[in-house]
Amino acid sequence: MLTVADIMTCPVLQLHEGNTLHDAHYITRHRGIRHLPVVNKDTKAIVGVVTQKSLVAKVMSLLVLYGNDALEQHEKDTNIMEVAVLDFDTVKASDFIRDVAPFFLRNKHGCLPVVDDHKQVIGIVTSTDFVNLSMMLIDKMDKLG
Repeated sequence: MLTVADIMTCPVLQLHEGNTLHDAHYITRHRGIRHLPVVNKDTKAIVGVVTQKSLVAKVMSLLVLYGNDALEQHEKDTNIMEVAVLDFDTVKASDFIRDVAPFFLRNKHGCLPVVDDHKQVIGIVTSTDFVNLSMMLIDKMDKLG
């Protein structure tokens, strides 16, 4: 049976609690990443997740409040914990894909951080990982049939 380890993306770019909205916005724009775990600087344990939705919502609210000319400065002044989703779920690398997949459908989440026993991020599973898995399975079925 396939496990999360078989499809997860790793390593994962991470932020820490001292980062800013500007840091996250820069990474997402220039690296094409939609989800960023936020970890405690000392323990490296996950404390939040910056999602594309939470990031865009905060940037848009700053844009409306302060305008385009002041956006960058306000992004630099906004701690990432004001943007991070604090109520999030995680999975283990050993969890079965069969058990994790329904979670994406039920909760409409775009990602699940993969953590070890110390809550340190070792990977991330995204909806894109499931699409890639689907494409792989379709290719295998096409070759068989």
